[in-house]
Amino acid sequence: MNTLPLTWKYDSANVDWNELANLYKITPLGDKNPDELSIAFANSMYKCFIYDGEKLVGVGRALADGADVSYICDVAIHPEYQRRGIGKQIVNKLLGFSQGYNKILLFTSAGKEPFYSKFGFDKMTTAMAIFKNRERFLELGLIEE
Repeated sequence: MNTLPLTWKYDSANVDWNELANLYKITPLGDKNPDELSIAFANSMYKCFIYDGEKLVGVGRALADGADVSYICDVAIHPEYQRRGIGKQIVNKLLGFSQGYNKILLFTSAGKEPFYSKFGFDKMTTAMAIFKNRERFLELGLIEE
């Protein structure tokens, strides 16, 4: 692990999408296609990439419409860098970018709700979704039959 200060980038220029896909795999947020990640981040209004030297160690993004809704998603921290406050910093930065929006939403992995409640997020009772891989989300317990 490097001791250099971490570098923050807020655009996706020169991102190694294969490295990002690997980060999601080891966090584990699942297998994500590098080409699809490039498209998703290009279409996200806000994004954070955190590097330790040349190594991508943290990431997060928010889909936003500029006024009403901002959806924070895909926050991931390299396992070697977890529990160092990087995730908290990413969420705070994305919340800052989203300040003034009428709604700020996110999905979270099961068990992470207490982490996000510290930022002011409330658990929703009426959220619904259509997932491409419905069986996987059923297995994870994120949706109900």
